Order: sequence, then structure tokens, then C-alpha cells
Amino acid sequence: MPELPEVEVVRRGLERWVAQRTVADAEVLHPRAVRRHVAGADDFAHRLKGHRIGTPSRRGKYLWLPLEDTHQAVLAHLGMSGQLLVQPHELADEKHLRIRVRFADGLGTELRFVDQRTFGGLSLHDTTPDGLPDVIAHIARDPLDPLFDDELFHQALRRKRTTIKRALLDQSLISGVGNIYADEALWRARVHYERPTATFTRPRTAELLGHARDVMNAALDVGGTSFDSLYVNVNGESGYFDRSLDAYGREGLPCRRCGTPMSRRAWMNRSSYFCPKCQRAPRS
Repeated sequence: MPELPEVEVVRRGLERWVAQRTVADAEVLHPRAVRRHVAGADDFAHRLKGHRIGTPSRRGKYLWLPLEDTHQAVLAHLGMSGQLLVQPHELADEKHLRIRVRFADGLGTELRFVDQRTFGGLSLHDTTPDGLPDVIAHIARDPLDPLFDDELFHQALRRKRTTIKRALLDQSLISGVGNIYADEALWRARVHYERPTATFTRPRTAELLGHARDVMNAALDVGGTSFDSLYVNVNGESGYFDRSLDAYGREGLPCRRCGTPMSRRAWMNRSSYFCPKCQRAPRS
């Protein structure tokens, strides 16, 4: 699934091409794409019509389009294969086009939600006083958020009494970090994914957060990580941070730091990639 850098790439594209445009009409081509909008497809399309889209926003992996002069926002769930594309009207429909949003300004482009696997979707939600869709109000700030509090994160980490990778993927503690960037940050910090959070000192937590920020900013600079054609920006272009990954997906390849073959272990229905020499497993 897309993580913070991939979602932020999409958000920036929407800010450029969609913000401040008024919706002329919306068309739902597959009801599953609005299944989280409990009032249904017709209600979703009707409630978007005539509203101007504000500045697209993001918290962690969550992306939304606020509707100006309302207390509502369109929340986008990209899922495994969801894409938000800005396309010319005349361009043929994508095979897996699920939702189309047309605008009233005559600029010749429309917003399309394309989703091959239909795990994602769009839904309309009330917003909190802070402007977040109410269904994600519990999500923590992400490490690239200027208001992220490193000290509060460290204290929560110590209280959690879990292992570090589980904590990094806990969206109530820190948002936006998924399997790829957790493995990358842990490799950079020389920390094993099963290290107990209770053993982290403030300097160690600060170091790990620094590496997480560095790797996600590096990914942002090149459009995120795209392993296939499903992860693209609003213009349909793939990122290429996969060429720079140090840990994720490198099983059997030499560690870029010490040359030891990288390892992979099954972990929570995922995989964890690490260097068995640089990232020593904690003692049982």
C-alpha cells in the first residue's frame, strides 16, 4: 500500500491541478468505490456538485479534499491500487475507472479515481474543528508534520511495551510509516525490528525519527516508491525510489554497509528485511 511519500506526491499534484476548482458534476461508475459513503452513490455525487475544492490535505497515509464553505471533506482511500488522476476530457476512460469528477471552469481536465482491485474508494465525511475528516481524528501526526512532538512520541513508545516495528506501524502513535519505510529507517538506525520499545533512550528515539524523516524526504524527492504501474502521481508517472532502497526487497543481496547478505523474515503477514550483522536481534 502507498505510504506517506507516495500519498504526499499525489496530494501535491492535486493541490496544483484540482484546488480551487468547482465541481460541475460527479459520476460513480462502480458502487464499491463509494461503499464507505453510507448514503450511497447518488447521494455522494449530488453532495459534491457545486462545491469548490479547497487545498488538499494529508495526515500520514490519509488524503482528503476539503469542500469550501462546508464542514465536510472527501476522504480518499487509495488501498492497494487506487489512483487519483487528472486527465483531459477527451482521453479514453481507463479500464478500471470508478469515479469521475468534472469541473465548471472549462480548463479541459477532470479528476478520475481509478482502482483495479477496488479496495480503495472515496467518501464524504464531516470534519473536526481542526479540519480532519471525523473518521480519522484518532490518527497521530506524521514525522514530517511540523507539529509532530518528538518527546510525546518517545514517551508513548516507552509506555507501549511492544517491539519497535510494531510501534512504527501503529497509526495511533505515528502515522505515515508503512512496511517499506519502517524497514529502511530501521536499517539506517542499525536497529532490529524486534527490539523492545522499552529499551529506547531519548537519543535513540531521536536518531530513529531522524532516519525516518530522511528516508521519506529522499523518497519524496523522486516521486516515491513504485514497484509497478499502480503507484503513480496525478499525471500517471511512477516514482523511482525503489532504486535507492537499502533494505526492503533486498533479500540475499549484500548489505550496502557491511556486505553481509540481507535477510527476510515473515512478520505479521508481511516481510521484514534487515541485515543480520548490522541489525543484531535482541536477546530473548
